[in-house]
Amino acid sequence: MPAFQALNRLSAHELAARIAAGRATATAAVRDCLERIEKTDRRLNAFVRVDREEALEEAGRIDRELAAGRNPGPLAGVPVALKDLFCVKGREVTCCSRILEGFISPYDATVARKLKDAGAVILGSTNMDEFAMGSSTENSARGPARNPWDLERVPGGSSGGSAAALAADQTVAAFGTDTGGSVRQPAAFCGVAGLKPTYGRVSRYGLVAYASSLDQAGPFGKDVEDLALLLEVIAGHDPRDATSAPEPVPRYRDFLQADPASLTLGLPSRDTLKGMDREVAAAFRAAVDTYAALGAKFVEVELSSLEYAVACYYIVSTAEASSNLARFDGIRYGRRAPGVADLLELFEKSRAEGFGEEVKRRVLLGTYVLSAGYYEAYYGRALRIRRLIKNDFDSALAGCDCVILPTAPIPAFRLGEKIDDPLQMYLTDLFTISINLAGVPAVSINCGFTGGGLPVGLQLVAAPFREDNLIRAAALFEGATAHHLKKPALDDR
Repeated sequence: MPAFQALNRLSAHELAARIAAGRATATAAVRDCLERIEKTDRRLNAFVRVDREEALEEAGRIDRELAAGRNPGPLAGVPVALKDLFCVKGREVTCCSRILEGFISPYDATVARKLKDAGAVILGSTNMDEFAMGSSTENSARGPARNPWDLERVPGGSSGGSAAALAADQTVAAFGTDTGGSVRQPAAFCGVAGLKPTYGRVSRYGLVAYASSLDQAGPFGKDVEDLALLLEVIAGHDPRDATSAPEPVPRYRDFLQADPASLTLGLPSRDTLKGMDREVAAAFRAAVDTYAALGAKFVEVELSSLEYAVACYYIVSTAEASSNLARFDGIRYGRRAPGVADLLELFEKSRAEGFGEEVKRRVLLGTYVLSAGYYEAYYGRALRIRRLIKNDFDSALAGCDCVILPTAPIPAFRLGEKIDDPLQMYLTDLFTISINLAGVPAVSINCGFTGGGLPVGLQLVAAPFREDNLIRAAALFEGATAHHLKKPALDDR
């Protein structure tokens, strides 16, 4: 492939190596991505804002640094996209909500700052479910994003724009947040790799909060090596985030080579995995067979509390959302309703006009479960169940390196198919939300396709701060298969 063509199709680690070796430039890589966005995003709606001039200016600066013999960092010249809830100084951040339209961030999120310091070029902001509340990116004030494998299907959510942009080669790397599966489920639906780090592994400073005890920023990559590289850059303690853990950050790329015989995987019982789509179940079984053929060992693990995870999650997360979103009141920033008579009317009209239906639903539910007379019956009980879920994972992971699960029980569904049925939408997160409740890390990788050509995700779960085990197990599978190399035929439509 010519050095200055189709750089957007490379993985992050491939592009970084080319630029560092002088076989490509940051400017050429950014131009390739911008051209791809221009060509495809009218169909995908993956980006809500493209900072074209700023990206080209930053790419030019990096090229000059490299020409002068200086090293701008491990991601020098790599174009990245950020979900529209990462604060980037001087740029609008809206969480794809009308209530935050026009808000210009006065500072960088820690993740954004670390990416800049590593030499990455931020292309712009990607589409998402409003305030990260959703599983399809249909709850966006900017309209739904679409799946590049089938434009009539959703890319997943809430970080669907980031996953779709990466799968379509509009960017070379992307970032999202994962509160109940919002990195892993879109990664599965779009056929890319996505990682949710341990809670506290990556700073939440500068991320607009949905549920503070569950939110965690994570990378999307075109392969597992990308995830290792990107996690090295963004992980680490941050004194500006009280929940950030003071744990050392290993060089995750050192774990890309593994002895299969040293890997033990925990396989849940069939009852735990009931409810899967037939083709998803077949792809999952094939993935288990692949690990077995490589020489990995298996042990059966018990995760009986998972059946309570959906109910538990939608109490804990909505309670925290009710508290976090109280700050959007039409006074300090964002949308302010005109022509109001008093303060109460200002609150009511600004929030009624600014929030979408799903956000209103979750705020109301969260307010209810925290209200006097109901707090203990709902929120208090949910916290106790959360502890049981955490205990289940602790017990399971004490006897294995990773637990192996499907990422989602179904492949990407059609636009509009579940938007009017919140319960069915919530159940698409069946296998992901328990990981956030437990605070443990997990990764989703492509493990095959349905008969209709839709990607299927495989999920690996590890003990707290053992992302090295995730990298080791995921890289082993990728090395034995070629699912992650397949690209959607977006240009043929």
